[in-house]
Amino acid sequence: MTLLAFGINHTTAPVHIRERVAFAPDAAVAALMALQTEAGADEAVILSTCNRTELYLHSQRAPDLLLDWLVAHSSVAKEDLAECHYLYSGDQALRHMMKVAGGLDSLVLGEPQILGQMKSAYATSEEAGALGAHLRRAFQQAFAVAKQVRTQTAIGQNPVSVAYTAVSLAQRIFSDLKQDTALLIGAGETIDLVAQHLNEQGIKRIIVANRTLGRAQKLAERFGGEAVLLSDIPDCLPRADIVISSTASQLPLLGKGAVEAALKKRKHKPMFMLDIAVPRDIEEQVGELDDVYLYTVDDLHVVIEENKKTRAEAADHALDIIEQGVTAFARELRAMDAVDTIKAYRSKADELREQELEKALKLLQGGTAPDKALAQLARNLTNKLLHAPTTALREASANGEYETVRISHRLFAITEDDIEQQSGLVNPSENTASNPHNANESET
Repeated sequence: MTLLAFGINHTTAPVHIRERVAFAPDAAVAALMALQTEAGADEAVILSTCNRTELYLHSQRAPDLLLDWLVAHSSVAKEDLAECHYLYSGDQALRHMMKVAGGLDSLVLGEPQILGQMKSAYATSEEAGALGAHLRRAFQQAFAVAKQVRTQTAIGQNPVSVAYTAVSLAQRIFSDLKQDTALLIGAGETIDLVAQHLNEQGIKRIIVANRTLGRAQKLAERFGGEAVLLSDIPDCLPRADIVISSTASQLPLLGKGAVEAALKKRKHKPMFMLDIAVPRDIEEQVGELDDVYLYTVDDLHVVIEENKKTRAEAADHALDIIEQGVTAFARELRAMDAVDTIKAYRSKADELREQELEKALKLLQGGTAPDKALAQLARNLTNKLLHAPTTALREASANGEYETVRISHRLFAITEDDIEQQSGLVNPSENTASNPHNANESET
């Protein structure tokens, strides 16, 4: 079985594909269960954001089934999804996870939100019972490396998020935000950050529209804003110079008709609209209206490319940290492969010890002097522990398997000096520890 990372993101698929593959938060648990039963995943995590939908799995059967499974659970044709998906396995999958967690695979290089989104996806999988030991270790390693990237490189300094970029783009349309009103649709983390950046730029007024009024009020109060329900948007829209939307709605919240009506009341004063949501909150046809500057999350690339240039050096350092993390994790996995062997060897040694201890106790009960009983215990235990490896070493040497002999030196901490002393001073036929026949004779 192996670690897999399968999905699409902002570099491989446009927003009209991504929005049809996205999983709503309330559908995540059911999707995880389906992924296990239908695609043969032993462990699974689903990460679905505005920029990506990715499946992380630990499975042996899943690779051939994942594309068909995602097609069945979306409204995208198989040929379309086949052109824009990617699949990583083993170290490549872990490397991809670390890049995502560290913000190196994000639309905005180094943006910090994705780490929290990955942790939420991880927690959802844990609650759904879809997280096992293998994915747990992989995600914990990814989170640890992401923390290193944040603390040890400049990519974590003055983080630039999608929210920051959204406000930067709005400033290109309205150079002075101090006279403008912003309507923010949603009350999640992204909109929270947008509100913070707008407030820092001195926006005149903020209106927060949300499905639940209480959450909208909580956010609006922090910035002296106004809170309304989603149903109140048509009434608020004529006052809005800037509209930024980011919800988890599966259907559009703003249509062409509502915006057209608002423009008439505004006497066609321009409106900047940015739809960060996937699926989209604002109908695509709204962009056809005069005096409306409609952008989607994909349109942020121009601003983001400028930010990437300043972070290139930090990204190089971050990639070095990720490579070290991948190497360390691979070493840890290889070390774990020996755990069962070590346990079995210890169990066998414990069994031999108990056998010889029982024999020694019988000798003492029979009147044998303690020093002789202890000497017999030590001799028999040593011979039994060494019988199997010495027999195997003799056969390996006779068969020319010199690598096995060389490895035995490391296993038993034998130095060249030890070998020289034995070859010069000891007759092998007199050494019971290396003679299986003598070892058998001593097991009495």
